[in-house]
Amino acid sequence: MKRFVLWMLFGLTALQAFSINPTDTTLVEKPVYGEQAKWITQALAGYHYQKLQMNDSLSSAIFDSYLKVLDANRSFFLASDIASFEKYRYEIDDLTAVKNVSPAFAMYRVYRKRFQERMKFVTEKLIGQEFDFTKDEYYDFDRETAPWPKTQQELNELWTKSIKNQALSLKLSGKKSEDITKIIRERFERYIKFEGQKDSDDVFEGYMNTIAEAYDPHTNYFSPRAAELFAQDMNQSLEGIGARLQPDGDYTRVHEVLPGGPAEKSDLIHANDRIIGVGQGATGEIVDVVGWRLDDVVKLIKGPKGTQVRLQVLPAETGVNGAPVIISLIRDKVKLEDTKPKKQIVETTQNGKKMKLGTIIIPTFSMSFEEYQKGDPNYNSTTRDVKKLLLELEAEGVDGIVLDLRNNGGGSLMEAVSLTGLFIKNGPVVQVKSSTSRTAEVLTDDDPAIVYNGPLVVLTNRFSASASEIFAGAIQDYHRGVIVGESTYGKGTVQQVVPLDKYIHDEGAGSLKITVQKFYRATGSSTQHKGVTPDVKLPSALDPEQFGESSNPNALPWDEIRSALYQRTPMVDDRTLQGLNKAYKERLKSDPYLNDFVNETNETRRNIEQKRISLNEAVRKKEMEQAEQRKAANHKMDTKLDGEGRAVSTPLPLDDEYLREGLMVLADLITTKVG
Repeated sequence: MKRFVLWMLFGLTALQAFSINPTDTTLVEKPVYGEQAKWITQALAGYHYQKLQMNDSLSSAIFDSYLKVLDANRSFFLASDIASFEKYRYEIDDLTAVKNVSPAFAMYRVYRKRFQERMKFVTEKLIGQEFDFTKDEYYDFDRETAPWPKTQQELNELWTKSIKNQALSLKLSGKKSEDITKIIRERFERYIKFEGQKDSDDVFEGYMNTIAEAYDPHTNYFSPRAAELFAQDMNQSLEGIGARLQPDGDYTRVHEVLPGGPAEKSDLIHANDRIIGVGQGATGEIVDVVGWRLDDVVKLIKGPKGTQVRLQVLPAETGVNGAPVIISLIRDKVKLEDTKPKKQIVETTQNGKKMKLGTIIIPTFSMSFEEYQKGDPNYNSTTRDVKKLLLELEAEGVDGIVLDLRNNGGGSLMEAVSLTGLFIKNGPVVQVKSSTSRTAEVLTDDDPAIVYNGPLVVLTNRFSASASEIFAGAIQDYHRGVIVGESTYGKGTVQQVVPLDKYIHDEGAGSLKITVQKFYRATGSSTQHKGVTPDVKLPSALDPEQFGESSNPNALPWDEIRSALYQRTPMVDDRTLQGLNKAYKERLKSDPYLNDFVNETNETRRNIEQKRISLNEAVRKKEMEQAEQRKAANHKMDTKLDGEGRAVSTPLPLDDEYLREGLMVLADLITTKVG
């Protein structure tokens, strides 16, 4: 999703490029903006799934969201500014109806004024200052819920701590005093330049996207340029490292590593790592990107296929207190539709029984609709690929199979339905309901053939979304297999892109992506918001309130409709699940690898949740040493598991505890069924 992201964080340099005042003539409210705004709000009210009308309640939500867009870290506006804006809180709906977008520009002009004041203070008072790193004080780098500063002095203190933190971080990385000053000065020069390039269209885009997202987080307004980038993303042909990024305080955080891309293949960068520097080629200077706008960080990272990019990263497992590492990746064409499922066989012994366990990684639900329409018998299809692998695994005599849907963000709805059909006789898989219909459309598997009827585990995590949730939910509803891992993302909605120039008669009108449908499981329960809850829940470093659909305050709610008629299988019952969870809890007491993984997960969670950092050099050094010691301890276990009925002839994958535990649950399921 392309979001309008203003620079709102800390760290910059020489105030030079432009002069800002509340009557800045570069920010002009063009008449077409009001026309577009009125039509967009009418389209949202008429076509969005919820059929919400613009009223005072929605106006208030838009007001709060727009403040967050302008100053998410509450480090520019004063409390008095917020008080002066309050007159718009319940007026946005009325003003938009009469083609008036003045709140967007009035508030943005004040933001620019405060931006100039902050830059003046930093460049004249802070850059090059010698800081006392022996004082016991802290910098809170996430101020999203903090009180708005009341005075300029409070703002000065915030920014002083910010620059002090940046200077200390650079010092601890080995930079000399003159280099620290140079780096911070260059940061500010870039930030001032970026802000100086903002124009009226940028302000309007940010405001309208805020209005659209008030309906739900997947409803967006795209300017013509943003619409082009969105189409490129949907075509899945981006050249880069294969990772989705998002802002996180002063940092750029890896939100998701995409399947099939250089990042995933390298296994050098992972979700929740923070990127603090980017370098081009093998020897190019690492450009510091702390505090950069997300769009500008992405521009540095993307590039032609075959070229090298180096990233300076703070790994999630050590957090902001850990030492940065530099990794090197070769950019490549990221085409998700070319990502093929892969299989593996693991041999193990459990309770005296030798087993062959099969795994199939399914990175995405892809299908070439064009090839399918042309009647190509070899059209690209995840279901066809998985069917082939299932038959091969059965021919090789596996006792059970794990389907790995971790990080699978979805894809083709048709593929989710047909893939489910490989494991059930027939019946409803998912229900799709639009706001205009009283009943839901039921999508069914009509083929009575079952390709694989043996023990089955489906592995999920927080980034298993959309089509992945439909498949996992169906397997769970039919009692066909056991879901193991984390609760899934919780995206149970369908969007439609509407080009606005057809209605506004303006080539620069952009596009609107609107949520028009919701998914429901065969039981009638929505996958929206809650996702699919695993039968055997594994440790998670991710807080649902921060990651996934439930982290969005405007997310559509969970609900349920009438259940479809379907027949459960006898493969998994409540007694079976109780036994599997009991065995898992016993492993928590005795399995050193699982215990090590729990400790590592808890440490990563603490690092992700950390929102403040010491400005005392001795304390920071000690924290860095402790983080590195914990990291080393977490990676020291490289011996084979042996004893207590867990001896292995070919070791389970010790470097992937989630997969290893999924295989353990599968082995327990097999012995339960055999017993």
